[in-house]
This record gives sequence, structure tokens and C-alpha cells, in this order.
Amino acid sequence: MDAFDRFWQWANKPLESQLTIPAELRRAAMELAPEDRRDRAAVNQAAARVQDPER
Repeated sequence: MDAFDRFWQWANKPLESQLTIPAELRRAAMELAPEDRRDRAAVNQAAARVQDPER
């Protein structure tokens, strides 16, 4: 499961769900424009930059 799938699984979870994601992943995805959050490559790239800032 890539960062895109993890983010959207978390974003679409039911309110009662205890599912969490790393804060860095949430922050990276939320810093993108709303339309870019639907772009798998953009979300994965943003998440990769958080994990490896030199990318």
C-alpha cells in the first residue's frame, strides 16, 4: 500500500474508526492543493519528500 492509498483510506474512514496515519503523511498530503490530493503521483512524491527531504 503506497502513501496515496494510506492517506485516502484514513481520509475516508468512518468516524468511529481508530485508524491513524503518521502526522508527516497527513501534513504532506494536506499541504497539496485539493485537486492534487487526488493525484497518486503527487501524494506519493510529497510523502517521499517528507521521508527524504533531499528528494
